[in-house]
Amino acid sequence: MKVTVYGPGCARCTQTAQIVKEVLETEGVSFTLEKISDYAEIAKAGIMATPGVALDGKVVSVGKIPTVSEIKDWLRTPG
Repeated sequence: MKVTVYGPGCARCTQTAQIVKEVLETEGVSFTLEKISDYAEIAKAGIMATPGVALDGKVVSVGKIPTVSEIKDWLRTPG
């Protein structure tokens, strides 16, 4: 699974990346984590508020720090 965290590198974006990473590791999911901080790339992905998270190219969260239960729900939802 490819996980992309969109944001300028602020504390909220860093926290989002850390939470997503911890949940995926706990759930035993094999993944790569990419952080996108370029504003043009963030806008190109359709992210209008950061932090944003995409799983395998599908945006699943925008403008907030996701909860552990939300992240687990992403894993249960077929892509």
